[in-house]
Amino acid sequence: MSSTPADFFSFVGSLSRFGVKSLVSAVTPPYEWQFFLVQIEDIGWRSLPLIAAAGLALGVVTALHTRGTLISFGAEALIPSLQSASFFNELGPLVTGLLISGRVGAGIGAELSNMRGTEQIDAIDAMSADSFRGLVVTRVVACIVVLPMLTVFMDLTGLIGGFFSEHMASHISLQLYIHRAFSTVSWVNFIAPTLKTCVFGFIIGVVSSFYGYTTDEGSAGVRRAATSSVVLSSLLVIISDVFLVKLIFFFFPGKAL
Repeated sequence: MSSTPADFFSFVGSLSRFGVKSLVSAVTPPYEWQFFLVQIEDIGWRSLPLIAAAGLALGVVTALHTRGTLISFGAEALIPSLQSASFFNELGPLVTGLLISGRVGAGIGAELSNMRGTEQIDAIDAMSADSFRGLVVTRVVACIVVLPMLTVFMDLTGLIGGFFSEHMASHISLQLYIHRAFSTVSWVNFIAPTLKTCVFGFIIGVVSSFYGYTTDEGSAGVRRAATSSVVLSSLLVIISDVFLVKLIFFFFPGKAL
């Protein structure tokens, strides 16, 4: 990162221009559909085992922690509702964003920095092909598209984990658990928090691609690009989540739990 205020603002400006260029290129032809589908598979499909494992584990842990507290207040019936509300509103989107920033962010940063260090990107540009559109834009758009889908998968696996935990403790039926879990959840509690992960995807894609695509340290920059991508994208995801939650409360007062 930057060591002086001037370097810091220069870095912020470069990153901002990189992000704006990515958005503009994403909505203007030509579109690299073949490369885009490859990134969808790499970022989305290959992340499903990680999301599923994390969702199940987090669902079980959340149910175990909330059960003792709610039972002490005689509110055992609210466990499924609390489980669904916590996952749909915050746990699902945020945990998904952080997991993907770790897995995908590091991969994109390392891959692109390695291509830059071995002059593969320069070779693509020398052939009059648009390396930025093929290597950066496809990854950024794929992150934006995939994050909401992975968030929905995280929410579902979290509820499944919560059901297994509750079924072992109280033998609740699946039908009753689903009824209680969705009885207090509105579309606002589901759609708005899920769509905010598009911002997380944009942040992860831009930050990791920026570090990888602009590195000029050769092979020594691969490790730095991978580490910096994860650290900065995770930090920005957390910070942006604070503002996005406030924004949801502003537009949907009294409905977003």
